[in-house]
Amino acid sequence: MFATGIENSIPTIDNGRTRVDEMEVCGHYERWREDFDCVQEIGINFLRYGPPLHKTYLGPGKYDWEFADITLTELKRRDITPIIDLCHFGVPDWIGNFQNPDFPVLFARYAAAFAERYPWVQLYTPVNEMFICAMFSAKYGWWNEQLKTDLGFVTALKHIVKANVLAMLEILKHRADAIFIQSESSEYFHADSPAAIHQAEVLNSRRFLSLDLNYGRRVDSEMYEYLLDNGMTKEEYHFFLHNRLKQHCILGNDYYRTNEHRVFENGHTTASGEVFGYTEITRQYYNRYRLPIMHTETNLVEGPVGDEAVHWLWKEWANVLRLRNVGIPTVGFTWYSLIDQIDWDTALREKNGNVNALGLFDLDRNIRNVGRAYKRLIRDWREVLPASSLCLVVPIVPPSHYELASAREQEEEARRRLDKEEVDLGAPGEGQASA
Repeated sequence: MFATGIENSIPTIDNGRTRVDEMEVCGHYERWREDFDCVQEIGINFLRYGPPLHKTYLGPGKYDWEFADITLTELKRRDITPIIDLCHFGVPDWIGNFQNPDFPVLFARYAAAFAERYPWVQLYTPVNEMFICAMFSAKYGWWNEQLKTDLGFVTALKHIVKANVLAMLEILKHRADAIFIQSESSEYFHADSPAAIHQAEVLNSRRFLSLDLNYGRRVDSEMYEYLLDNGMTKEEYHFFLHNRLKQHCILGNDYYRTNEHRVFENGHTTASGEVFGYTEITRQYYNRYRLPIMHTETNLVEGPVGDEAVHWLWKEWANVLRLRNVGIPTVGFTWYSLIDQIDWDTALREKNGNVNALGLFDLDRNIRNVGRAYKRLIRDWREVLPASSLCLVVPIVPPSHYELASAREQEEEARRRLDKEEVDLGAPGEGQASA
């Protein structure tokens, strides 16, 4: 799956007073048709995309589907398969922030309403980068609740991951063959000195928490104590163990130059730049979860020479091919995002209006050098990779095939398998999401 994305980040800053809406500042609300044209110009069939949560989810049981109806209908008409991104770094004002214990159930109801309205949608990322969202909101103090405590982090994390799990449960009630592609940051922490080894080990264990909980994997003993010491109850922990849905998932992981860190004796960290690289770090995540892999985000700024992003694209693609060649099932690659972003250089924690040249296209919708390179890459490899492994094919139903008998048969078979699983889905509108 060759993909790109149109980012729908909506964190709040300034103690909740200011909303950072990437779709707004990048002009997508007015230029969405041009953006979809750009997707097709590259030859991309998969798009990470979703309606802005704060503009769509207006209150309990209250939704404004106008923009979603228009844009998703157009994606369906163009036969572009969306990977629906329901929550990207923020929530509506009426929910507050990720410390709200009602968020998981409220979000699951939104996911259920979405899946019921758009039954042809099969691929979902319910909550984007759960670990990063919790860290930036409740440990670094950058977004949303802007806390800097372990208690705040664990509270945000357990609410975010529970929301993701409940959303998956609700979506499966409406689309039994739904596939969930996590988009989670892949991290590594390097010790700067022998005195920093323990600090680095703790951080390297903590990086797995969101996915351990999401996939129902028992966490390491030190992390179990950390969770319980910072507000997670045994009952909350057991919820994750008893709602194991990894069999419906693809392990999507994101990698940038900033994903590797240098750890000092006092616990301070700085970006180390690329040390291990995508292949080695992804191997660590794959060995832990044993799920198919998709590279769900990467980019690099187009610098003064003009080929910096092109070289990074080539390097990341070489890493993806290496994973496949050593037997790790890898099913997709994503340059993120389609168009340049605003204020990524400050991780969206400031509104400076800085244009970051990270996209396949600039904000005038002119193709960048990396866009041309990605177009060639897709053209060259699209037919080669499926032929190299006929078994490594994801059972995706494109929008244009949704009404076909074969699609109905696939979903019915998926529902029969669901009936045999230990997880109790309940009927649509029933269960934990309507508690």
